Formats: sequence, structure tokens, C-alpha cells
Amino acid sequence: MGILLDVKGLTRRFGGLTAVNGLDLQVAEGELVSVIGPNGAGKTTLFNLIAGLDSPDAGTIAFAGQPVAGLPAERLAALGLARTFQHGRVFGNLSVLDNVLVGAHTRLKAVRPFARLPLLGPLAELGLALVRPASVRAEEERLRAEALEIIALFGDRLTPRLDKPTHSLSYANRRRVEIARALALRPRLLLLDEPTAGMNPTETAEMLEIIRGLKGKDRTILLIEHKLDLVMQLSDRVVVMDHGARIAEGLPAAVAADPAVIEAYLGHRAVGEAAPSLAAQ
Repeated sequence: MGILLDVKGLTRRFGGLTAVNGLDLQVAEGELVSVIGPNGAGKTTLFNLIAGLDSPDAGTIAFAGQPVAGLPAERLAALGLARTFQHGRVFGNLSVLDNVLVGAHTRLKAVRPFARLPLLGPLAELGLALVRPASVRAEEERLRAEALEIIALFGDRLTPRLDKPTHSLSYANRRRVEIARALALRPRLLLLDEPTAGMNPTETAEMLEIIRGLKGKDRTILLIEHKLDLVMQLSDRVVVMDHGARIAEGLPAAVAADPAVIEAYLGHRAVGEAAPSLAAQ
């Protein structure tokens, strides 16, 4: 497997706070790597740097062999990088189906010839939307069929609500819509930021099976998750962050028993005593 994401010496400072401190991280194609750590460890800042929502103060990020540090999110999306957010973000007034279709925007072939033209591009998109030639209609039908297949992954959680505005959905269902929208991009790398946040045990178990299914299709996934039982079941490797730095990396069982990891989560006094309880989570 080739290396799809290669992060070296990544650093991001906010005033006197170093949120990410000289971090190295690699993700191979088809691998599921989890990033864990206590609150404030720098995990979401790491995702923001990789996904183009922030720029590093030092270090490099290569995606599919191409330097991408500092590129805007839309450029990275076009390269095949999709992410979800710690606090779910959906278009509240759009339906479930339309939210998912938004995720396919980088794959629209009809407007691709105009995409790099700063003024003509938006006008061409508007003209194609109004006139809707046969090529546009065919593409819309193809993408709609794909969106319905993605929504079906979530079973009766989303399928009966296709035409409902997402602001009317439960928090858990909005998280599902966000993940479905990311999948509509057909990402080469999917960044999931706490996909089970706010979900009860039943909903968490459902999400675990969905992510397991994506992994079974050789999706490349970088995952932030606080529910360690899920991390231990899904991960090929686990990277542990604390105070912006990587303090451990390896197979799930080995990481769970690492004294530095136990100390970061449970405090110095728990080291040695709490390893079994952490590994059991």
C-alpha cells in the first residue's frame, strides 16, 4: 500500500499556545488510522490543517504525493479529501437528499471546462442550471442515484426523511447526513471528526458497523474518536496526541497498554494500575 497522507513536522501556534507541535503522521491507502487524546490535545486543529481550513506555521503535508499545506479546502476536496466536523455542519434549510448531493459538487463534469474561469465559470454554471441540457439532466440522475445508495447505508434513519429539511432532524441524524455528504465526494481520504458524538449506545453501534463497512471497501479513513471501544475495534493503527505532540503510535492493544497514554488520559497516579481498564474501553 502506498502512502496517501504524509505529514511531517507539522506545527501550529496560536499566540503562546502550540496546538500542534512537530507532528509526524502517515496514512497508507486502505488504512484506518485513529487519532485519540484528551480534550485540548490538538486533534481537531490537526484535521483543520490537513483539510485546508487552517495553515501550518511549520512542517509539510503531502496528499497523494502532492504538497498541499495551505491549499484551500475546495482545492483539497477536488483532489479527493473530505471531512466531517466535531460539531456537525449541515445546510439546515436543504433536504437530506440535497445536502448529500452538495457533496458531489467537485464531480460535476458539465461545468468542469469552466471551473477555472473566474468570471465565466459561475455564469456558465447558472446557464446550465437554467437551460438543463440533456447532458446535465443525465448527470443529475446519475448523482441522485448515487446519493440514494449512500443514504441507504444508514437504513431507516435517513431514507424515510429524504425530503425533510435537515434542521428538523435529530442531532444524530444530522451527523449521519454530514457523513453521507462527505461520502458523495467519493473521497480518496475521509476525515471523520468524532462521528459518534452525541449518540447513544445503540446509535454508536450502528455507526461502528457503517464505518466497518466503509473500511471493508478499502476506504482510507483518518478518525478522531473519544469512544475508545470503537477505536479499538476499528483501527489498523492508533496515534495518541497530548499537548499537540504525538506521544504514542501503534496497534490498538499496544497503545492502550502504553504508560504514557494511560497517564495522558487518567493522570500520573493511575499509571500501572489503570492499564487493564483503559484497554478494556
